[in-house]
Amino acid sequence: MIYLLQQSLNALQLGSIYALIALGYTMVYGILRMINFAHGDLFMVGAFFCFMVATYLKLPFVPTLLLSMIGVGLLGVTIERLAYKPLRSAPRVSAVITALGVGIFLENITLVFFPYPQHVPALLPNISWTIGGNHSVRQSW
Repeated sequence: MIYLLQQSLNALQLGSIYALIALGYTMVYGILRMINFAHGDLFMVGAFFCFMVATYLKLPFVPTLLLSMIGVGLLGVTIERLAYKPLRSAPRVSAVITALGVGIFLENITLVFFPYPQHVPALLPNISWTIGGNHSVRQSW
């Protein structure tokens, strides 16, 4: 039963991430009328911002979260100004090719700086709950 509960929470978490990415695609296309294929890559860069802030600055959860969001926001604005804004009046295929190029660039530049899997240090404490007797559910954030 505990295994089923944990897997349900895992599925809910992963589904929420997929829904957030899909919502981002929908909003960007609805407003700009162009598809930003680098949207998922910005999520990846955000995770690495989180890694850098947590590892090198050794800040707790909330400042790490805020600095990561600010960093990704600034990167998104920079990409929009340099890559997408000049193509607003260009044919749509140019914007799609540029979006793919920006995504590939972000993936590869991240691989240059972080070639191996990285682990974000624990930012939240481990919490244990006792549910229904001797069974303990250990939640690792």
